Amino acid sequence: MINNVIIYTIPFLFVLTTVVFFHELGHFLVARINKVDVESFSVGFGKEIFGFFDKKGTRWKFCWIPLGGYVKFIDDADPTSKEKTLNISNNGFHTKSLFAKSLIVSAGPIANFILAIFIFAGLYSLNGKSYILPIVEAIEQDSPAMEGGLLVNDKIVEIDGEQIRSFNDISNVLQVRKMETINFVIDRNNTLITLEIKPDIKFKDPDKPIDAIYYIGISSGSLKENIINEKLPLHLSLKEGINDTYNIISLSLNYIGNIFIGKESSKNLGGPIRIAQISGEIAQNGILPLLHLTALLSVSIGLINLFPIPMLDGGHLLMYFIEAIRGKQMSELYNEIFHRVGLGFIVLLMIFALWNDLNFLNIF
Repeated sequence: MINNVIIYTIPFLFVLTTVVFFHELGHFLVARINKVDVESFSVGFGKEIFGFFDKKGTRWKFCWIPLGGYVKFIDDADPTSKEKTLNISNNGFHTKSLFAKSLIVSAGPIANFILAIFIFAGLYSLNGKSYILPIVEAIEQDSPAMEGGLLVNDKIVEIDGEQIRSFNDISNVLQVRKMETINFVIDRNNTLITLEIKPDIKFKDPDKPIDAIYYIGISSGSLKENIINEKLPLHLSLKEGINDTYNIISLSLNYIGNIFIGKESSKNLGGPIRIAQISGEIAQNGILPLLHLTALLSVSIGLINLFPIPMLDGGHLLMYFIEAIRGKQMSELYNEIFHRVGLGFIVLLMIFALWNDLNFLNIF
């Protein structure tokens, strides 16, 4: 029992603390750049476990409830950045321009994206990145690939002038070209030949003709010799890190959008219990997979915080946008309503995620 607690708790704390720390560090650093006095920097909520003061009087502390964190400015009434009725500092957050406040607020999610990019880049530079060579291993019967003359063991070198490095590059090009007739340059037995192939179209849900997928009917990746692990130079690893971060954001937004239109199940939304379980399982494979999970979670936390929900960073940015349009601050009453709605939504979301976690563990 104790071993299980250690196996799941320590990786969970490592992942979440790393993500939260860098998120709050983004707020903190940009606040300091804008000459805002910071009262406290907290990783976690609740009673303080330990902490210290830096040279500028900021209290750095770690608290018992590790499900988040905050940076509290000198003129904040509470960690949600409500303004004190009595301004006690000329260097307060609420004395700054809307532009400066927006920079400070958006710095947290941006720091999460930067953290993910550098983790991905570090992993690809030190450990390498696996990818599938663009070699045809199987062809569907009566598919565009078969009709166009592709054969098993053909290596796709180029599509309409674009160099193809991995098998995933093929589908990326097809989604852009759609159903145009495309020129494929093929390496067949060390001889380059050109084939013309017109992709076909299919849908994830045949009953709903949306989210078209363009394909030619080939597959690869089942043979070990066609899977390569390559250590990338720094500039390429950074490029791959940026691409991976962008793809995670794009897939996440598509998934959330599909939940609202009924194409995806919300049962896949997980909370802290699911994160702890996944962290523990992945940690058993070593530190590198755990770092990869940290990068994934960092992107997710950054994205979620940009949603225009009161109390989240995106909610603050929405308020600043409204203030910029109106030319004046929102009234105290509307501000209070705004925060209460946000708090209620977040509480409901946490309960929903917890319910999903418990169902995932077959407790109910």
